[in-house]
Amino acid sequence: MPKRLLSIDVFRAVTMLFMIFVNDLSGVRDVPGWIDHVKANEDGMHFADTIFPVFLFIAGLSIPLGLGKRINRGDSFPAIAGHILLRSFALIAMGFFHVNLENYSRDAVLPIGIWELLLTLSFFLIWLDYPASLSKVKRYLLTGIGVILLVVLAILFKGGSPEAPEGLRPSWWGILGIIGWAYLVCAFIFLIAKGRLPVLIGALILFLAINISIHASLIDVKLWVITDGNSASLMMFGVVISLLYFRLIEKGNYRALWLIFTVSGIGLILLGLVIRPYTEGISKIHSTPSWVFICTGIGILVFELLIWLVDIKGKQNWFSLIKPAGTSTLTCYLLPYFMVAIFYIVHFRYPRFLNAGIGGIIRSFAVAFILILITGLLEKRRLRLKV
Repeated sequence: MPKRLLSIDVFRAVTMLFMIFVNDLSGVRDVPGWIDHVKANEDGMHFADTIFPVFLFIAGLSIPLGLGKRINRGDSFPAIAGHILLRSFALIAMGFFHVNLENYSRDAVLPIGIWELLLTLSFFLIWLDYPASLSKVKRYLLTGIGVILLVVLAILFKGGSPEAPEGLRPSWWGILGIIGWAYLVCAFIFLIAKGRLPVLIGALILFLAINISIHASLIDVKLWVITDGNSASLMMFGVVISLLYFRLIEKGNYRALWLIFTVSGIGLILLGLVIRPYTEGISKIHSTPSWVFICTGIGILVFELLIWLVDIKGKQNWFSLIKPAGTSTLTCYLLPYFMVAIFYIVHFRYPRFLNAGIGGIIRSFAVAFILILITGLLEKRRLRLKV
């Protein structure tokens, strides 16, 4: 397998661009309904509801590349398992702290802007991809400072209300945490199966069966790590599609690739629509099977388009402006937390015309592009996170 697949990097970059866009857009009024998230109790989905599931799908696409390389070069099972555990822990930990930002109390010792700024700084210190030229002493010192800072911030945290104060708690796991748990499950299955496609398809069917059974009211239980199986299903779909891709291109059988991916993508979208009345409709908030199938179908079709456009036609330069979002994705994801923290600290507010309608949409796109530009500048200076 190649070290990187350009179409996956481009797919990741495009998705990260829109993830920053829709997150920023949540603070904008009077935007077209089809862009924003569907409300919690509505049956349906809009553009924003496709971004995170597609990102989970892309994370699955990358698993055979990352772990397959380690397996092929002869890394031991304990070494690869340790890598999976450390990577999962990092994502889960960051997601855990991010979730508690939602419950931060005004009565806490530190203002929320200061706490968020120091929190993001601690993530960079702990998980920065330090250059090999940096001495171990400096690296361990900086990492240690990050760990100590994170512990101090955990101690100083105060959530809830003055009448009912709360400490850190996982009300949910946040975007990074959900990715971390799904990666933990899917990566370990890939490792144990040694990339055998039939085993991975079997795992995918199991996750889908759990998701469908829960939302069709056939069972009334959610498992601790995979809950209702939605995130693991989305990521395992990516794993399976990635392996199919590599098997087909090894044989040079692009005709079969286009057929299988087109039929699979359209078929999953149609399947999601067919089971919609029987599995609680389409809902991102409730992670219903229809939502899983439709988003996966969209992901497959977009991936197919990018394979043709980037890997076959060599048009990766079309996406050069947003390339850093695909190669330094975690860095790009965390930069908005720096931005929001600074806005809190200096009490910055956008002008009124940038808080609604077309002005707000332009603002959110501008924010996304500027943060990706900053990510690229940091990447050139080897300032990027790696987990």
